[in-house]
Amino acid sequence: MAIRGTSLRNLLHLQKFTPLKHYSNSPSSASSVNPTEVSHFNALASTWWDPRGPSRLLHLMNPLRHDFITSCLASQRSPAPSHKLRYLDLGCGGGIFAESAARLGNTASVTGVDPSAEVLRVAQEHARQDPILYQSGRLQYLNKSIEDLSVPQNVEEQFDVLTLFEVIEHINQPAPFLQSCLPFVKPGGWLVLSTIARTWTSWFTTKFVAEEVVRLVPRGTHEWSKYVNEIEMRQFFQAQKDWASEGAVRAMGCMYVPGLGWRMVSGGEHWGNYFFGVRKDPSSSND
Repeated sequence: MAIRGTSLRNLLHLQKFTPLKHYSNSPSSASSVNPTEVSHFNALASTWWDPRGPSRLLHLMNPLRHDFITSCLASQRSPAPSHKLRYLDLGCGGGIFAESAARLGNTASVTGVDPSAEVLRVAQEHARQDPILYQSGRLQYLNKSIEDLSVPQNVEEQFDVLTLFEVIEHINQPAPFLQSCLPFVKPGGWLVLSTIARTWTSWFTTKFVAEEVVRLVPRGTHEWSKYVNEIEMRQFFQAQKDWASEGAVRAMGCMYVPGLGWRMVSGGEHWGNYFFGVRKDPSSSND
């Protein structure tokens, strides 16, 4: 059962996310980086590539990330891109997705961005174990926030796929953060993310069970009030110029099953973890 603003804290969270009432369609100049969140992930840096460590669930989820991106590209009415794809992976962490994307045959390049210098050092050191990844700019990492990146001035500087995996639930003000991301996607490109719906079910599974009972993830990894419901995400993009027309929005729930790993769950986007993809209109301009 979804929670509908049962506290002042939740109400303020919902207000922060409503773009038409509280934000213009211009990106915020304030930094989206939360020092507390950066400190938390810095502490996990050394174990990022341990498949049995604190980031185990991210390793297990990674194949589903690729499956969902593939489904987004296959769903578009206009032909899927025939050229190799440029990825921008924001909040890339230790590079689990960035590395795997860089190895795909249809990838031109991957740029991983993260505000944690400690975590990025881990990503860079791990990538150096495979010389192919650093050839011809196939994979690069930038220790920056989205606000520090130069806004693309033309389509050649934009990206085919911008990813935000397990990022939104760690951002204090998701609407201006998302608005800062939009200019980086080229017309016809996709913004793909994964996050968690704000429901009693997600509190029980991700906070109580995962953090307190079975300790699948370190305590304090998530703050339930920062979770964003799928309908809120959908309404945000429908309010943006040049986004989400012709039904170019996809969502799919996913659930971790002990012993089996992550599984896609139709309808799960309304109560738990979910993937969300939205396409920028092919006819949009950079004006």
